[in-house]
Amino acid sequence: MTEAVAYPHITRNGDVAAHLERVPRIRVVDVVLPHLAHGWSADELNRQFPHLTLGEIHACLGYYFDNQAEIEKLISVEQELADRLRAGFAGTALGRRLRELSQV
Repeated sequence: MTEAVAYPHITRNGDVAAHLERVPRIRVVDVVLPHLAHGWSADELNRQFPHLTLGEIHACLGYYFDNQAEIEKLISVEQELADRLRAGFAGTALGRRLRELSQV
């Protein structure tokens, strides 16, 4: 028998990405990405996101480590979208200007 695990501070409803109860616009993935990209600890995440409690940050990290496939799929889907959008702007005047600015 599998027991459901409850994560304090985290809400997950249907197809909606797991997010914080107190600040619903903050998704678990929003907290986890800087941890993955920069190796930030929970304390550093707390310094970078002072509006979140350390408990909320630990809950996000715990949720990620218990549900890595779900969060990594979301990261992959969002990266593919960003790549498609970037490719769509590549031939435009704006796209050329942004490329120029990024090379400075």
